[in-house]
Amino acid sequence: MLCAWLSNVLFDWSPGIPSPQQPLLVAGEYLLFTQSHFSTFTVSRVNSAYGKCLSTLSAVQDGQYVSHLAIPGTEDEPQCHFLRQSGHSEKAVSLFQALMDFTFFKPDSVRGLTTKQQVDFFEPFWDSGEARVGEVGARGWKAWMLQQERGGWLQPSAEDDEDEEEEEEDEVKDRGQPRWAIWLKVESSREAANWLPWRPDKTKGQSVEDCEDPDRQVLFDDIGPSLIRLASPELQLRLLLSFLSFMGMPVDSVLLGAPYQSSLLLEDLTLLTQGNDPQRPLTGYDLPNMGIHSVGHMTTLQGSRKWAGLGKQGEEFLTNAFHLLLPQLPASHRAALSLCWIRYEKLKVLRCLCGGGKKRLRSQGKISKRVAKRLLKEPDNRSALALWREYGHLEWILGNVDDARKVFSAATSMGGAKGLGDSAFCELCLLWAQLECENGAWEGGKGGPGDVISSLAVGVLTRLAEGTASTSSSTPLYPVSVLKARRSYEQALTDSLSALDKDLRKWQEDKKGDGPKLRGLVGCYALFQHLTVGVQAANVVYDQAREGMEGLHSTLTLNSNKHADVSGHPGIASKEAGTRCAKRLAFECEALAVQQTALLRYHLSTSVFPLATLRHALTSSLSAWPQSAPLWNLYIQVENRYHSAGRARRFFHSVTRGCKDVVPRLFAIVAEQQRKQLVDATQRSESRDAALPILPENGLGNRIRGLFGNAILSETGAHCPLLWRMYMHFLVSEGKVDNAKAIFYKALQNVPWSKGLYMDAVQLFPGHLQEFVDLMTEKELRLRLPLEELDILLED
Repeated sequence: MLCAWLSNVLFDWSPGIPSPQQPLLVAGEYLLFTQSHFSTFTVSRVNSAYGKCLSTLSAVQDGQYVSHLAIPGTEDEPQCHFLRQSGHSEKAVSLFQALMDFTFFKPDSVRGLTTKQQVDFFEPFWDSGEARVGEVGARGWKAWMLQQERGGWLQPSAEDDEDEEEEEEDEVKDRGQPRWAIWLKVESSREAANWLPWRPDKTKGQSVEDCEDPDRQVLFDDIGPSLIRLASPELQLRLLLSFLSFMGMPVDSVLLGAPYQSSLLLEDLTLLTQGNDPQRPLTGYDLPNMGIHSVGHMTTLQGSRKWAGLGKQGEEFLTNAFHLLLPQLPASHRAALSLCWIRYEKLKVLRCLCGGGKKRLRSQGKISKRVAKRLLKEPDNRSALALWREYGHLEWILGNVDDARKVFSAATSMGGAKGLGDSAFCELCLLWAQLECENGAWEGGKGGPGDVISSLAVGVLTRLAEGTASTSSSTPLYPVSVLKARRSYEQALTDSLSALDKDLRKWQEDKKGDGPKLRGLVGCYALFQHLTVGVQAANVVYDQAREGMEGLHSTLTLNSNKHADVSGHPGIASKEAGTRCAKRLAFECEALAVQQTALLRYHLSTSVFPLATLRHALTSSLSAWPQSAPLWNLYIQVENRYHSAGRARRFFHSVTRGCKDVVPRLFAIVAEQQRKQLVDATQRSESRDAALPILPENGLGNRIRGLFGNAILSETGAHCPLLWRMYMHFLVSEGKVDNAKAIFYKALQNVPWSKGLYMDAVQLFPGHLQEFVDLMTEKELRLRLPLEELDILLED
């Protein structure tokens, strides 16, 4: 009865949103049901549902539904990620292209029209064949319309570009592999190479008939209903950052905003292993992993990334988009995009560093340094401390420590006069001091308060408090300078905490920048105390800052839920303001918690220190921020090192019992899996007489299956692709292939859109390749290598 009723709801859904109080929530629940209802699921049906909901929300925004309130912050990002996860990367990229043209290059003559009328005017531009955002020669919708009024563009003549054509390499390099393995390899490599929509090249005389794969072409009907208006600068910046995040660039999660139903997007297994670099105990959390794959990365759960970044084609696309968009943006937005780009270059270097290969690292390092220097030469960026910070870090990662120190020193010369009042300057000095600490510990130093006067890190932090430039040489400090610096830090922290509420409200009213930041100041003060007094003094600083900030966060969260007008509708403007402030503060609190626990763990690895202090910091932080993957990684590393299985299990149970988020459940499973690997390795050891590093334990496999079973029953876990894929792999590793196959079919009832799930099934159950490909075809998931074409490739 219930399933029949739900099916009727699905087909009878009307364009109107039934609840004026919570329209976005209702639309989200409807879309989730449509997306996860296997019997009626197809990609085109869900894509149409997204378009229908967004068209209705646009009508609400235009005031056509008088009984409904406009919803700030409504975006197309969930639809783009749905299309990416189902393999339709071309449609997702096209939707972002259309949104950026529709937002930033809108002709003045259509601005006063309704959204539907603007979309009607946009359709001829989309179908005209004119270059779009990211493509060579793109000029934008506005320029195209103006030129049409003057007679249209001159069509470029066809040229002979035979020399530029690249030879197609053989996709099947090892024909001795099994058929299913070849299919997986070619399917993922085509996804990595062909995620951009195909467009006819007019200079070569191409037309739409020349496209070998029609699915690479995107029609206006696929993206038109999803176009919405983003009038405020804040939402426009969020669109750009969503696009960059979708492309795999590191983005400030505060400016971006947390994605709706984020558990639906989790697919990346490295989310559960980040921060395990022993050479970077303090700075290893600088680029946190969101657990969401970027476009072009579609493979099995443990499959490797084809390139460190987006590859040559993808980076040319991004470069073209930047050149077109940057002149249309205000200076603050241009700075945010430049920061994303330089952090992306740093991320690629880190991936090369982790993946091995000195030649590849050296090549990538040269490219990334060239890009960073080009960005810093831009007039708007020459005094941007955030960019200088990233460039200095890039040089340090590449092993150019002296060059990095020169970069940091030059940056402090520009911002030294700002002192502790500038958050960007504090964060730059904090990173420099942390790198010096790591470098000293790696070279055999203690990293503690022993040799204070000659410590480069103490010199950097002291001159920050003095408001003077730091140098890369170890100039001796006078003890009185250290005392004055401590007094300055204490006063600055007290003033900042007392003014935090006022600063947050002012930021919300001005809507400029990304809000007040205290993690740089607190981190510098705590590290200064750690180096000059001791780790307990540093811990006191963090406790003082977190107590004030987390108390204010609780107040803001409580108040934002109380705003309501007389008619019973939510006071959206005031509630949105309070929620935005609370998110900004939550991000700062979580960053401080990661800093604190990383510093305590670093000290524990270099000195004698009570483990209880670190445990208390971790458990209190995780109780407040249970969705924090870096904190859970730290917690698992500590508990696994000291084999505190019982204590860890009790804590995981207490957190998951009161938390709906899937992240604690994933880490509870990972903790047990790591323990099982250690126990199994111990039991397989040949040296029976040697002391065992861990006591043998039975029933771990049953315990892990129980954790998986409870997790998939939770509201967020049921629709988490990563959880289901991990469950399948675990059962196969235990030899329970039939049970794993049953879990696959159960997973299809909850996450039928996840193409990665089908690819895992092909790898784990290779005898059913034809069945799984037929399922993908039936549900309209993107299939880049049909089995008929595979047979032809193998015959050739």
